[in-house]
Amino acid sequence: MTTYSPNQHQFTPAGSDLVFNRIGYGAMQLAGPHVWGPPKDRAAAVAVLREAIELGINHIDTSDFYGPHITNQIIREALHPYRDGLAIVTKIGFVRGADQSWLPAASPQQLRDAVHDNLRNLGLDVLDVVNLRAPGLDGADGSSLAEPLATMMQLQREGLVRHIGLSNVDAAQVAEAQAITPIVCVQNHYNLAHRVDDALIDSLAAQGIAYVPFFPLGGFSPLQSDALSQVAASLQATPMQVALAWLLQRVPNMLVIPGTSSVAHLRENVAAGGLTLDAPALAALASLAT
Repeated sequence: MTTYSPNQHQFTPAGSDLVFNRIGYGAMQLAGPHVWGPPKDRAAAVAVLREAIELGINHIDTSDFYGPHITNQIIREALHPYRDGLAIVTKIGFVRGADQSWLPAASPQQLRDAVHDNLRNLGLDVLDVVNLRAPGLDGADGSSLAEPLATMMQLQREGLVRHIGLSNVDAAQVAEAQAITPIVCVQNHYNLAHRVDDALIDSLAAQGIAYVPFFPLGGFSPLQSDALSQVAASLQATPMQVALAWLLQRVPNMLVIPGTSSVAHLRENVAAGGLTLDAPALAALASLAT
């Protein structure tokens, strides 16, 4: 595997001045089990964030409903005052119930409160990118985004939000949103096996809009595949590194945000950018698509 620095491959979404190094960091795992409560080792969580910055990562994905509040508070503890060029991307549209449930929360006041919660806990005056997470729990539900986007645009006019993105959406919802306001990124479930968004990704690439996949190796139940394991072994890499490399080679607008609570695992994820998958490897991995 060749040495890799994230800034070797960068992407700037159309209509923005943001320069994303294409390997970022997803902060979801910094909270406790089930993304609830504090981590077992807060010092270790702080260390992972600081190492991410030292490795050249300049894109952290988070939300104030992780914890809730705790993940953003750890980010602030570890990294504030923030380095120039660091983009912290957050999302709103859900809250956590007392029973750890995930509850849609997209009324104007709920969205406004969420933006202020993110600002306060991150220690920021303005959020670089805020993704509106559509309400479906198991994928896009096709609901109209017009009303919540109107609130987000008002927050943007007030100078609290720079750019608007979407999460958990389908192509029709993206088109509806784009008819209302510019969108800089879409964050959806996508990986080697779960490829429902293939056509959407190609459309966004043509428009210069970032696509940010979550669950790059299948989520909480990691993808098990002989083909993936064989490709990884041939490259002296891990399956996760191959899965990340495949995403990076898929299209130039793909920004990956693998999460981890381990410094060693973080370094492995960043090193995945040094992998090149040849045609036989890509053909073997194509068999995983469902």
